[in-house]
Amino acid sequence: MSVAARLNYYRRISSAYLLPGKSQLTFWHDQPQENSAASLDKLGEYYMPFPEKAGYAGPHDADGIPLLDYHGNIGLQYNPIAIAQWGLGNFNLFLRSHREEQKQKVLAAADWLVEHLEPNSFGVPVWNHLFNWEYRTPLRAPWYSGLAQGQGISLLVRVAQETGRSAYLETAARAVISFSKSIQEGGVVFTDAAGDIWFEEYIVSPPTHILNGFIWAAWGVYDFVLATKTKAAQALFDRAVKTLRKNLERYDLGFWSLYELSDTRLPMVASPFYHQLHVTQLRLMYRLTGNDVFARYADRWAAYARSRAKRTRALCYKGAFKLCYY
Repeated sequence: MSVAARLNYYRRISSAYLLPGKSQLTFWHDQPQENSAASLDKLGEYYMPFPEKAGYAGPHDADGIPLLDYHGNIGLQYNPIAIAQWGLGNFNLFLRSHREEQKQKVLAAADWLVEHLEPNSFGVPVWNHLFNWEYRTPLRAPWYSGLAQGQGISLLVRVAQETGRSAYLETAARAVISFSKSIQEGGVVFTDAAGDIWFEEYIVSPPTHILNGFIWAAWGVYDFVLATKTKAAQALFDRAVKTLRKNLERYDLGFWSLYELSDTRLPMVASPFYHQLHVTQLRLMYRLTGNDVFARYADRWAAYARSRAKRTRALCYKGAFKLCYY
């Protein structure tokens, strides 16, 4: 980052973390949980309940769509990931209560996704973020994400099944194209030297393989398989599972999990929130696939989190990384 960009970044995150009032963090940092009511072999409730996200009390637009307040020079913005997760949380609640309030929120989120899927410069349909974002390689608007693609698909296929409206499934089918395209072709897939595929949350070079984003994106592909029985999508999901199985050890520091895999001298250690999210996601990956490696790492990382010394060490690593690379 330039000096000016770095100053803007510190001003913005300081106001988001330290000043009274709501920020985008109000939405993202809910308690990661498994949804015991979720179906594994058919579309039903989503794999995580997202209750806090369903009840998001922050800013909304005139149509009731959530807006996240990033503060500073970014301000209020639509975020397609947040909109999809808000919709998924309300979908879970609707299936339990059949309340009209939840139904309208679900339809609002799904309709927003239908209206805002658009071709990128390669002609691949994506949900764009229309603001610049301070990643180590700054993301310039408009930018798209494998995480957004996966979460949007997960919501749309469920709403398509519930309502019978073809527009939702058709939009999901357009969105899944991004998982069949390499990054160089405008998609979200990176293939490594071993031939394994990664669904990238942030499209940067070199790729960083953010763990939570990869897993959530893979669930979107899995949900598309449940909705359509498409063999190509099943093959993509199977390859993603293989990649995770082979590479989980690379995310294990011996005392904490990594947020991503990168070529930086200091590793990007997961925050306590993302570490707990990893544990939750791996438990769910075990339930979805039956592969013991996911359960083993979930148990190991949960044990790390119970150690005060390991938590403290992880926070020190995290702080040093932020100071060096942001």
